[in-house]
Amino acid sequence: MQATVQQIADLVKGIVEGDATLPINRPSKIEEGGEGSITFLGNAKYEHFAYTTTASAMLVAKDFQPARPLIPTLIYVENVYESIAILLERFGAQTESFTGISAQAIIHESAIIGENTAIDALAIIKEGAKIGKNCRIHPHTYIGAEVQLGNNCTIYPGVKIYHACVLGDNCVIHANTVIGADGFGFAPQEDGSYKKVAQIGNVVIEDDVEIGANSAIDRATMGSTYIRKGVKLDNLIQIGHNVEIGENTVIAAQTGVAGSTKIGKNCMIGGQVGFVGHLNIADGTKIQAQSGIASHVKTPDTSLFGYPAIGYRDYVKSYAVFKQLPDINKRLRALEKKLGKLTKERLKNNL
Repeated sequence: MQATVQQIADLVKGIVEGDATLPINRPSKIEEGGEGSITFLGNAKYEHFAYTTTASAMLVAKDFQPARPLIPTLIYVENVYESIAILLERFGAQTESFTGISAQAIIHESAIIGENTAIDALAIIKEGAKIGKNCRIHPHTYIGAEVQLGNNCTIYPGVKIYHACVLGDNCVIHANTVIGADGFGFAPQEDGSYKKVAQIGNVVIEDDVEIGANSAIDRATMGSTYIRKGVKLDNLIQIGHNVEIGENTVIAAQTGVAGSTKIGKNCMIGGQVGFVGHLNIADGTKIQAQSGIASHVKTPDTSLFGYPAIGYRDYVKSYAVFKQLPDINKRLRALEKKLGKLTKERLKNNL
């Protein structure tokens, strides 16, 4: 993509201060810049880079007031992060060049493919699958029997979607993610072995969901594992069977959710958080990275931290104490020793 500063300003509904005719051909980080690039200042702690960047243009908030002269032409916008998201989407769209259906794709004759959907080489579409309009199916993907994909979905290389799973509109599934593998269901036997419990449900992913690379979402034992509308999952996430993730919840990398746990709407979950099974997590819950959730969260908008997780403020107060435990223990032992000596001296004087 190549555009002038003014064309970009029109795209993000911004106001230009400087040369609106400058050509822009790529985005850049603010600390790197480069002629022909556009960068952004969304966080005040990076403002010092604004005065040294060599980018040709920079997105800034409407209330930004430079402390000294700048090299870039400025584009003032209402929301910097929203604007950069729009811009990156436009630049990123240029990288997907394939169109149509490759002769090397393997598509069952009973599969239904929507208008303007592109399917690249070595993708496999099984019997009864239904693919919506304007989808992009990258190479080496597998879409199983009776799978349904809505409109405007992007399935990146190596994704595997097992039979009978359902995806809504505008979903993005990144490379090597597996949707619909068997849930972890094994019944212990008297001889110490385990008998597999058939997993006959599916996975239902609603509209506007994005799932990162190398994640796994297990199919339900019965019924469905649900990923509700607007959910965003990072890379390397494990979602167990019969789990439900509520609308617009975001989860960072390496989090694991055990079977039948239900996470509410608008939750924010940090990386490496672990959930035991069969929990209910209230709407708006915020969980710091590396926390362990072993009990229900019943109060909406609760912030948690630690393992097992406790109230965020309680954890921070506790941490201020327990990080000093070695010193506190040393002082306590010194006091005990001193008290012992005083006690002995008092007993001796009384005698």
